[in-house]
Amino acid sequence: MIPDDLLKQSRRQAVARSLQEDIGTGDITAKLIPANHVASASVITRENAVIAGKAWVEEVFRQVDPEVLIHWQTGDGQTATPGQILFTAKGNARSLLTAERSALNWLQMLSGTATCCADYAARVAHTGVRLLDTRKTIPGLRLAQKYAVTCGGCYNHRIGLWDAFLIKENHIAACGSIANAVAEARRIAPGKPIEVETENLEELEQALAAGADTIMLDEFSLDDMRKAVHLTGKAARLEASGGINETTLVPVAETGVDYISIGALTKDVRATDLSMRLDARV
Repeated sequence: MIPDDLLKQSRRQAVARSLQEDIGTGDITAKLIPANHVASASVITRENAVIAGKAWVEEVFRQVDPEVLIHWQTGDGQTATPGQILFTAKGNARSLLTAERSALNWLQMLSGTATCCADYAARVAHTGVRLLDTRKTIPGLRLAQKYAVTCGGCYNHRIGLWDAFLIKENHIAACGSIANAVAEARRIAPGKPIEVETENLEELEQALAAGADTIMLDEFSLDDMRKAVHLTGKAARLEASGGINETTLVPVAETGVDYISIGALTKDVRATDLSMRLDARV
């Protein structure tokens, strides 16, 4: 779970950067409109989508013009259908048009992430598995994407390199063994979750003996995953990983693993098709 204060700070900074790259020294086209002209606008989706990103939209308008009034007709985590109005905005016409692209960029990208996650989650709803995101996120937008993942019914893995251990092949080689790596992790950061990546059943047994909290089954065959579930019992949580896609997802979930981590939830995101319509007759 992302701490609220960390998410808020990240959102404020990321929105500011997105506005700076779009507006630069000023929106010269918006200046075609009289400075005091008031208008309203409606934002719709052109396709089915799970919505995510309300707070980012609101932050865009707050930074451009805090007097713009926004009325939402849907919420994060809710499904919208083609032609549905997501929100309306009323205020200075220049402000509405200046904020438009940045606001829609955030909403379309985060809704695209949430929509992808909802699709994956629905496929394995008949199992007890939890689908996890990874650190394969758009640079600078990790916390925003990880928030959107939860709107789509999936779950967050570690946020970064600081909040949990993920001991991989190179770490193990440098430490000398899985046991040494886990012991050192417990020494330098007591209480932090420890996950160990394994590539075969022998390494799984070593990770179990070392007391890892979670064990990653990296590119295990389905048969070996089932064996791993049997060998582990409830001694540790098991996470399947490694190129899992729409074709392999369900068979992997049905092996009985606790988690499946999928980089595609964030790295292959396709933005939702949105549109803003301005009514200048207000």
